[in-house]
Amino acid sequence: MDCSEARTYLLDRRRGTLAADVRAEVEAHLAGCAACRHEDAADAQLSVLLEQRLPRPRAPASLQRALEERWGEPATRAPQVRRWARVGRTLTAMAAGAALALLVVFAWRGRSADDTLASEAVNDHLRVLYSDHPIEVESGGIHRVKPWFEGRLDFAPVVEFGGDDDFPLEGGSVGYFIDRKAATFVFKRRLHEITLFVFRAEGLHWPVSGLRPIGAAQGTVASSRGFHVALWRQGDLGYALVSDVNEADLLALGAKIATPSKE
Repeated sequence: MDCSEARTYLLDRRRGTLAADVRAEVEAHLAGCAACRHEDAADAQLSVLLEQRLPRPRAPASLQRALEERWGEPATRAPQVRRWARVGRTLTAMAAGAALALLVVFAWRGRSADDTLASEAVNDHLRVLYSDHPIEVESGGIHRVKPWFEGRLDFAPVVEFGGDDDFPLEGGSVGYFIDRKAATFVFKRRLHEITLFVFRAEGLHWPVSGLRPIGAAQGTVASSRGFHVALWRQGDLGYALVSDVNEADLLALGAKIATPSKE
């Protein structure tokens, strides 16, 4: 079982709904894969945080009454009528469930590489936002942050932009992007945090259509769960820039990062 397959089972594993043989395979993979153990722990923490922070609105009383009136069974109905009514509702629910399942399958198969990478970038950005220690090295400029990654990554992150008045660099840390380590840089735009992930690009399914200029690079811009994500590849490295700032601000920062210094 590889990383991508194992990660599809992590949520079901935590819920205790996996078959015994599949659970054994997942457990064996986690025992030997530090990246997936990190992903499992981070997803578990993220689930708890989202559950605590997301509102849980109650259904309006009018809606509850309407549902009771629609589905309720008056006592005057004959048992046979009530029985067939239940059967009819069950069949309707089964048909609706089957239709929903088909829609989910087709939607999943239709997901593009851009969707997958953007979703991962948003997940990792949320982990940074909710982390107790989102920054492991405070910024003293890019020439202080970049050397800190030496010995902590299996590649050298290529980032020359060290922040300015519009986008100050807060610092950096080591994170993960899918199945690999990533250099994480945290920038600010007024009160908004912007996270840049730099990681090895090989082995990922990069989008080949809908590309647009991002500084000196060609990349894509996507939206997911209220966040904007800019994705591009330069040489052997991939870059993911994500925040809830507007798209214009995100692209302005992306252009500064993706454009080599003239010095």
